[in-house]
Order: sequence, then structure tokens, then C-alpha cells
Amino acid sequence: MNATLKSTCHAAETESSNKARMLSMTLAVTVPALLVSGCYVIPVGVDERGTPHYIYSTAPVVPTQATPSGPLVAPGRPMPTTLNVKLYPINDLANQTGVLTGQVTNMMTGKGRFTFTYQGETLVGEATRVANDERRGIASAYSPRGVFARCEYQMSGPAMGAGTCTFSNSAMYQVHIGN
Repeated sequence: MNATLKSTCHAAETESSNKARMLSMTLAVTVPALLVSGCYVIPVGVDERGTPHYIYSTAPVVPTQATPSGPLVAPGRPMPTTLNVKLYPINDLANQTGVLTGQVTNMMTGKGRFTFTYQGETLVGEATRVANDERRGIASAYSPRGVFARCEYQMSGPAMGAGTCTFSNSAMYQVHIGN
């Protein structure tokens, strides 16, 4: 009887050991899968009021670079406008280079970007409206070699204006803004 008891105990131990191994194996496979699974929230668009819409998925999504169908515009903000600028000489130094052309890009924030070429160098700077007088402004531009210009202008309309520019070499120009 003792041998039968031992055989029964050994069978129970083996069965218990097999169940423990199966449980360990199941946990070893299941736990990592549970750790990497989850709910992913994916934005898919916005409605006309700007409310975002999402979809929910348990499968991860690999991000891709979307190609926009056109320029993105923030609602209610006016787009920047680029205006042509001509600088006409008004003294002998300026007469040596003749009429200059450039552009000012109005960012619709009271500031703009001012660019033109002078004696083979590109001058880049900023145009800013004067506080308390949104029609008046100042602009300054400079080149990498140190040439600079300072301008004052008065807008007569949303896309037209006039003023003067003085350069670092004392050349002076009459400025006409607009097309």
C-alpha cells in the first residue's frame, strides 16, 4: 500500500508540476502581448467648428507623412500680402545705381519683411507700423557685408504707399509701395 500511495503522490506532483509549467508558459506568452496592446487614439480630421474627430483602435498605427492638398489657413486670420517696392534715386549717389526694385511682405500683424538688391547685395530687413498710427511705418534692411538702409513710409491705402530711404553710404531714394 505504501508503494501505491507513493505512486499516487508522484502522479499528483507530476500533474501539479505540469499545470504550473502550463500556467507559466501561458503567462509568458500572454503578459507581453497585453503589455504592448492598448487603445490607440488616432486623429482623423476636424469639423467646420474646429472640433477634432478621432477613431479608436487596438492596433498601433504607423505614422506617415500626409501631403496637404493646399496651404493651411488659420480661420479668421488674413493671409500675408506681398507688395512690389520701387526706390527712385533722389541724390547723386543714388543716381549711380538707378532705380531699385524689391518687395515687402505684409504679415498682417503690423510687421513685414523687406527685401531688395543694392549694388549686387541682397538687403533683408523688417518693416514695422508706427504705434498709434497704422498708416505710418519704418523699415530697415541690411546685407551680410554691412550695407544698410533705413526707410520711412506712409500708406495711402491697403496696398499703396510712399516714403524715403537713406542708405549707409548717404544715397537717398524715394520709395513707392504697390503694384
